[in-house]
Amino acid sequence: MKTVSALLAAALCSAATGAAAQQPQPPAFSSAAPTLEFAFQELVTLGAAITPGKTGRGSRNIIPITGGTFEGPGIRGTILPGGWDWQLQRADGCGEVEADYFLKTDDGVVINILNRGAICPPAPGKPFVVRTHPVFEAPIGKYDWLNKSAFIGTLEPTKAPDGAPAVKIGIWRVR
Repeated sequence: MKTVSALLAAALCSAATGAAAQQPQPPAFSSAAPTLEFAFQELVTLGAAITPGKTGRGSRNIIPITGGTFEGPGIRGTILPGGWDWQLQRADGCGEVEADYFLKTDDGVVINILNRGAICPPAPGKPFVVRTHPVFEAPIGKYDWLNKSAFIGTLEPTKAPDGAPAVKIGIWRVR
């Protein structure tokens, strides 16, 4: 099996001699490609934005998390008020999001979630899609599986049933 360096050197040498350079093939893996399994969906309600202004890194926005609900196979509950969604508008037009908040399951377990992602304007004609990577801190026990897995999230703006601003977040476990 050739190393990436060897493949790159061969491609450069081939191109230098006028021969058509072959594209290196991805390495073979002994494990199966990852798949996604739906974990749960959240409806997160939001408060009014706090705008501290421009910083050395960009324009900062802080969105209070005021509550909400979540539900999926084997897990459901409420989102505790008091969390924050820290947003940073970068010079390249993209925004960084970092939300830190707590879930409380219907059986009383409190779980911390830190959900990060980037929001970039889509190319013309492309749909607006936001992907996040949530990380959980759950007590050892029934929901410990959240500590032991990788997750991918989706995020889209919506309204709560009472009309308050909200986001809908889908969370999938990577298997």
